Amino acid sequence: MRTRTLQQVPTLAGLYSKALGRTAQAAAPAVLARRSQPTRLPEVRYAVEEVPVDAGHLGEYQRLLGEPGTDDLPAGYVHVLAFPLAMAVMVRPDFPLPVLGMVHVANRVDQHHQLHAGEVLRMRAWAEGLRAHRSGTQVDLVVEVAGQEGPEVAWRGVSTYLAKGTRVPGLALAEPAGAGPGGQSPGGAAANTQADLPEQTAMWTLDKQTARAYAAISGDRNPIHTSAVGARAFGFPRPIAHGMYTAARALSSVGTARGSAFTWEVEFAKPVLLPSGVAVGLQRRESGGYDYAGWRPRDGRVNFTGSVRPAP
Repeated sequence: MRTRTLQQVPTLAGLYSKALGRTAQAAAPAVLARRSQPTRLPEVRYAVEEVPVDAGHLGEYQRLLGEPGTDDLPAGYVHVLAFPLAMAVMVRPDFPLPVLGMVHVANRVDQHHQLHAGEVLRMRAWAEGLRAHRSGTQVDLVVEVAGQEGPEVAWRGVSTYLAKGTRVPGLALAEPAGAGPGGQSPGGAAANTQADLPEQTAMWTLDKQTARAYAAISGDRNPIHTSAVGARAFGFPRPIAHGMYTAARALSSVGTARGSAFTWEVEFAKPVLLPSGVAVGLQRRESGGYDYAGWRPRDGRVNFTGSVRPAP
């Protein structure tokens, strides 16, 4: 895998424009298509050597997510900074899956040590793990972030996506279908019952403004989150909350008890339609760390489950 170094992290606005262009090209008649569908992941790793942290931007994130106003970079904020680099891999013409419409089904972050606002970060991103799934095809986008304290990776994130209805020739369906970063089948949280969930500890009231506020901070203005028309175009009756907003808000509920080195996982089951209420449970694990979940109050339908565990 070769490394391509970029001068800066791309903007999500420009990347979504490229994704729209790819979607339009895929919809064109085959005789007009410039190339056939790729069947392999790009053998390239994108890197940016100097990523500054804007203190004002960090403060806005901390206020929205309920994180302490310190120089410590929350793990969810590092994801916000790094996500566009992963997106740049996905919008390449040799990426085999359609970016728009892909579903974020699971996420895992291993934070080895705390990053801080005064550091200039180094990032790299690539795609791996292309595999068949009973509903389409899955792929993992990996991002590693290092700070100034040493050459080792401080933060590693693996985001698992599902391209529903998209089949890539030559991929065999494994059993169980598509294990995610935590070794479980992404979307498996949907099989949980009310009895499996932590006791309710909070109630969130989320509305369209919640999505707009997170979109402004993260740069992720995907229309499924911010537009009723855009949401319907991808099969949702209403806009849906950003999955990483809900996961990061659950992480913030753990607070300083998570420590500076931990593993943070989430599986997304059913999207949170906006506006709506989300019942949230946070429960301490006997082995250390916390489990969390969010569900629809009126019927217990699971939206997400996850855990925060101390590093070994």
